[in-house]
Amino acid sequence: MKKTISVLFMTLVFAVNLSAQSAKYFSDTFADVVKKVNPAVVTITSERVVTDQWRHPFEEFFDNDYFGNNSPERERRSRALGSGVIVDAKNGYILTNNHVVEDADEISIYLIDEREFKAEVVGADPKSDIAVLKINTDNLTAVRLGDSDKLDVGEWVLAIGSPFSSNLSHTVTAGIVSAKGRSSVIGSVDYEDFIQTDAAINPGNSGGALVNLDGELVGINTAIATGGFMRSSAGVGFAIPTNLAKTIMNDLIAEGRVIRAWLGVFIQDVNDGIAKALDLPDRKGAVVTEVVEGSPADKAGFKIEDVVVTFGGTKIRDSSHLKNLVSSTRPETRQDVKIIRRGRSRTLKVDLAELPQEDVIFASNRTPSYSLGMRVEDLDASMARRFRLEDTESGVIVVEVSPSSAAAKAGVQPGDVIKRVGDTEIDSAREFRTAISRVNDEDSVLLLIRRRGGSIFLPVELN
Repeated sequence: MKKTISVLFMTLVFAVNLSAQSAKYFSDTFADVVKKVNPAVVTITSERVVTDQWRHPFEEFFDNDYFGNNSPERERRSRALGSGVIVDAKNGYILTNNHVVEDADEISIYLIDEREFKAEVVGADPKSDIAVLKINTDNLTAVRLGDSDKLDVGEWVLAIGSPFSSNLSHTVTAGIVSAKGRSSVIGSVDYEDFIQTDAAINPGNSGGALVNLDGELVGINTAIATGGFMRSSAGVGFAIPTNLAKTIMNDLIAEGRVIRAWLGVFIQDVNDGIAKALDLPDRKGAVVTEVVEGSPADKAGFKIEDVVVTFGGTKIRDSSHLKNLVSSTRPETRQDVKIIRRGRSRTLKVDLAELPQEDVIFASNRTPSYSLGMRVEDLDASMARRFRLEDTESGVIVVEVSPSSAAAKAGVQPGDVIKRVGDTEIDSAREFRTAISRVNDEDSVLLLIRRRGGSIFLPVELN
C-alpha cells in the first residue's frame, strides 16, 4: 500500500514538473518572439480634413426654406488609428490596411523607440484592403515574412498592434489559428481568404502583425466579428494571409497598381443541392453560372454548369479560393484547369488575360405560370421596369413566391429571372411549364437565375 502511494505521489510530482516546464517553454517562446517582432510593428495615425454643412440645432422643426440655403460650411479634422508592420528596413516599406490610411491628408508613423515620421503612400488596393507606406530613415527593423500556406489550424499565433489608443501601442495577445480560408467577412473587400484567430484583436489593431512562434509574419490583422454592438474582441478576428499580402505589395511597389489575371466566369460555391443535382462526388470546387463572351474562359471552352476542381494543379475549395488563385496568377500565362462536366472530368487550357480596369457587368400577352410554389410571367419591357431590370434581359420573371414552398426554401425571390431549368434554356412562361413537367420524376431541379447583375444556380427539391 505504501509503495502504491509512493508511486502515485512520484507520478503527480513528475506531472506537475512537466506542466511547469511546458508553461515555462511557452512563456519563454512568446517573450523571444515579441522581442524579435516588436521593433518592426508601428503605430499609425492618419488625418484628413472633412467639410460639413453647418445646421441650426432647431432647423428640423421649421420649413426647409426658413433658414435659407446658405448654411455655412465648416472644416474639421478627422483622425484614424491603426497599426503597421515594417517589411523592408532598407527602403522603409510598411505594410498596413488600406482602410487605415484611405483618403488621408497626413500620415504619421510612431516606432517603438518613440521616433516619429511622416509617411507617404506607395500604393493602395481597396479590393484587398492592403496599403504600402514608406518612411525615410535608417536603423529600422523589419519582420521576416513567413509562408501563410503552411499555417495549421490550432497553431499558436501572436497579434501585435495598437488597440483603441496610441497609448496602448505594441499590445501583444496570444491565441490559435481558428480557421483558414474565411470569406464573405467584409462586404467592401472583393478578395478575401482570411486567417481566423482567437488572439484578441480590437479597433486600432488593423494593419498590425499576426506572427507565428518562429517570429515570422503570417498575416495582417484586419477585422473582427463581434456578434453585437460592442466594437471589441469576441475571440473572432481575421487577418489577411502574408502570401496574398506579399503579392499585392510587390505589385504596388513595382507597378503602382495591382495586376490581376482574369478568367471571365461567374461562379458560386457547390452546396449539397448542387452536388446532388450535378451528381458530384463531393462539395469541393466552384460551379460556373455564366461565361463572359470573349473572355479567356469563353475562348478555352468553358460552359455553364462546369465545376472547376483544380486550377494550375491546386485543388479548389470554393468559389472564393478560385477567385483568389486566379487573381494572384500572372496574366499572359497558360493554366491547366480541371473541370467536371456532366459527370466526366476533363482539362481545359486557358490563356489568362489581365483583369479589365472596368468591372464586367454583365402591350404584351402575359401567361402566368404556377409551379414549385412560385409564379412566373413572361419578361417584357413593363416587367423589366417594374423590377428595375436591364432592357436586354431575357427569360421569365418570378413575380411571387409562396413562403413555405420548395422555391422559397431554395432561395428563389421575386424579381429573379429564370434563364434555365436543368439543361433547358427558358424564354417564356410556357417553356418554363414544359421544362418543369419534364423533370417531375427527378429529386431536384437546378435553376439558373439572374439576380442583381450576376448569375447563380439554385437547386429546388421536387419531392
